[in-house]
Amino acid sequence: MKTEKIILKNETGLHARPASEIAKIASKYQCTINLIVNDKTINAKSILNIMAAGIKSSTEIEIQCDGTDEEAALAELLQAFNNNFGE
Repeated sequence: MKTEKIILKNETGLHARPASEIAKIASKYQCTINLIVNDKTINAKSILNIMAAGIKSSTEIEIQCDGTDEEAALAELLQAFNNNFGE
């Protein structure tokens, strides 16, 4: 299992567009991908679960990837977060 903690820099939080971007990236991989926020585990492959969590800017998020392609999944998700999902 690979994990990495990041602070969400996106000023508007994880609204529909970044949530859909996360789910799109996560769905490309076979491994299990979860976001841990305030002791809640969120399935990163579900746009509805991500949006329902109401994640705001400056929130610490732990990305957990577990499976055969975990390293590639974590790297792509970190890149998306660091690029503020192109916003």
